[in-house]
Amino acid sequence: MIQSIDDKIFVKIKKAKGGTLFFIDDFLSFGSAKAVSKALERSVTRGEVHRVARGIYARLAEDSILGPIRPSTEEIAEAIRKRDKARIIPTGTLALNALGLSTQIPINVVYYTDGSARKIHIGNRTIKFKKTAPKNLATIGKISTLVIQALKEIGKDNATSREIEIILSRLKKEDPYRLAHDIKFAPEWIRIIMRKALQNQKT
Repeated sequence: MIQSIDDKIFVKIKKAKGGTLFFIDDFLSFGSAKAVSKALERSVTRGEVHRVARGIYARLAEDSILGPIRPSTEEIAEAIRKRDKARIIPTGTLALNALGLSTQIPINVVYYTDGSARKIHIGNRTIKFKKTAPKNLATIGKISTLVIQALKEIGKDNATSREIEIILSRLKKEDPYRLAHDIKFAPEWIRIIMRKALQNQKT
């Protein structure tokens, strides 16, 4: 018996674990982009898959108390990064929040990327991928990358002693090699703060 596109999509979605994100490209072996898109919309109507944004779908994870869990902004951005084989780094309020320098959960987030520039609407949230110079993506440490972007958001001479204290405590967990590497890509006023963390690791 020949399976329809709908059946093939259903089987692939059901085999995936909860929280998996899908793009139309993931189903193109089953038919044309137009046919797959229509089949996915029918799947959404039947409740088999959740539409996250235009062209992005998910098999939602289930929590015994909370019920269906929608994918986070970070999970969506990471899935797009993998699909596009691009580099991305969080900027602005997202970097501040990730380091514990802000309790504000950003509705609109911006990632620097060497992939395609785009804006994705997810309900009342947006994810913006902004093209940037290669040097802004040359950092290799997860924490030190966040620190550079967070301090740029705070601005020169605007960081409080408490914020610097938090940043230094976070940088203690960064790999010394990665920290030393990333210092080279920060503005001089940020390097001064990061060097303190590097010195603390050596003592």
